[in-house]
Amino acid sequence: MSDSIFEKPSRRSFLKLGGVVAGSIALAACAGGGSGGSTASGGASAGAKPGIGNNGQMGKGRSGATADSLLIAGFQWGPPATFNPLSPTAAWPAAANVMQIVYETPLRWNILTGEIMPGLAAKYELDGTNSVTLTMQDGVTFSDGTACTAKDVVFSYELGKKNPGINVASFWQLADSMEAPDDKTVVVKINQKTKNVGNVLRMLTENYVLPQSVFSGIADDKLPTEVMDKPLGTGPFTLDKADQTQVVLTLNDKYWGKTYYGGLPVMKQIIHPIFKSNEDGNIKFQAGELDIMQQFVSQIWKMWEGGKPVGTFLKDKPYYVPGSMPMLLMNTTKKGLDNAAVRKAIATAINYADIAETAMSGYSATVQPSLILPTGAESKYFNADDAKANGWSYDAAAAEKLLTDAGAKKGSDGIYVLNGTRLGPYKLITPTGWTDWNASCEIIAKSLKAIGIDCSTNFPQQAETTQAIQGGTFDLAVWYVSGVNPATPWARFKDIMSQSEMQPIGKTTFANYGRWKNSEVEAMLTEASQATDDAAKKAAYDKLDALYRKEVPACPIMYRPDEFYEYNATNFYNWPDEKNSYAPPMFRGAGNTWMYKIQKIAG
Repeated sequence: MSDSIFEKPSRRSFLKLGGVVAGSIALAACAGGGSGGSTASGGASAGAKPGIGNNGQMGKGRSGATADSLLIAGFQWGPPATFNPLSPTAAWPAAANVMQIVYETPLRWNILTGEIMPGLAAKYELDGTNSVTLTMQDGVTFSDGTACTAKDVVFSYELGKKNPGINVASFWQLADSMEAPDDKTVVVKINQKTKNVGNVLRMLTENYVLPQSVFSGIADDKLPTEVMDKPLGTGPFTLDKADQTQVVLTLNDKYWGKTYYGGLPVMKQIIHPIFKSNEDGNIKFQAGELDIMQQFVSQIWKMWEGGKPVGTFLKDKPYYVPGSMPMLLMNTTKKGLDNAAVRKAIATAINYADIAETAMSGYSATVQPSLILPTGAESKYFNADDAKANGWSYDAAAAEKLLTDAGAKKGSDGIYVLNGTRLGPYKLITPTGWTDWNASCEIIAKSLKAIGIDCSTNFPQQAETTQAIQGGTFDLAVWYVSGVNPATPWARFKDIMSQSEMQPIGKTTFANYGRWKNSEVEAMLTEASQATDDAAKKAAYDKLDALYRKEVPACPIMYRPDEFYEYNATNFYNWPDEKNSYAPPMFRGAGNTWMYKIQKIAG
């Protein structure tokens, strides 16, 4: 395998997790080789072999029909309805922005380094904030052998002009045009009002390239509803079969990328069993009947303490690389919650350590008073000094002082009243069945009651929760915002603070669910989106984060992994981890790298 294609980041570069390198391509990382053979599974000392269990253990391999298969879980939870990638209910792996093993994107993204990497495009070039030019890889084909060209790329993104109900439609808020002057070149003209290069690049890493020959035959209004049972993509696998019990993919021996990646993926099949619950999958995973998965496991360390060859990317808590920031949303149209002092008191009252240890099984680092993740690709924008000086941390006494300093007085029932408004009762919602989030809400409610704010929990169905949050009829809610991607932290500030999409109560909005109002923030968001170097971006984010800390329209309650990356070294080893960091702990984007470099355990 060519060393010019793969490079291994240093330990220092992993710990720093540097940011996006604008206008350049960071090459995918890879190491090691393959070996054959298999025997029955079981624990064994693995010596110096890389990418094994956190306890230093590995299995003996699998025999039988699945010996050369990768068994994966955590992406499909019901019978597949359609493999149409434009459908909001698309089955794995056709669902939006998941593993690029059937459908692929022009570019890929690395959560460790924040780098934009080659995908179907071999490189990209930026002309300031004016344009992005992609140059396609050589010999790209769909799995049926037909050529995939720049024209298919343009066609795929222009589908968003034909139907506003598909994900790629929002690309046209960021780009003025996309053209293919020849079969190997794509030129994107960036919208000169927004000049948001980061968001354009993000969408080039998240939206699939589709065959024009297939999708041109679908009526525009049917694009998201057309039922497809045989997806046709450029990826290394094709769909073999799917039913209510499993999705099975088969290796495409003629995959265009075997030259670029130095070979084909190690496994001949990828099998995704469909489980009824996390617990069903966790049992199979612990037993070595799954090789890798993406789902929440409470106290995963008990698996390797029990002798199982289970591994995570980080070997100590929080075990997973932080990638998302669930937020406590506060509806600023509600009396009491319309006061910044009350909102800051709420943020100060929350027992974050209890959430991290109890609700998140220790999988969250200490939460900072910022909309910027303090580690990883965003860390270069985080202002630790200002966060410490003007932010908050768990302190019940300080939370009450914020209330009394604002003029609040405690009533006979123990609940504070401010300017004639009793602080509660407030309902705190998040979807039922989101167990770690439900547990977090209980801790938050308990924390608020302890300082004299009346709060109780309610866990509706997901659809009802979504409607309440988007329509602005909630009081408090735990909900998600943009995870780490090429457009963050900008996208997260936009999610929480933007005024541009705000709708009246009762009408659906997709940002600033708390309807917080501010006349200055939109110009600040524009300044950040149009900044062309890290110094200018840092200055803009400092101002945004300072305003955020002053107003506290929402607050982070935990850090979660972008994806739960956990593996079992029963049948394969050389999994990426912090000591073997040739690839990021991802399934999408740059995560496809490890498929080529895990190794079969020889008997």
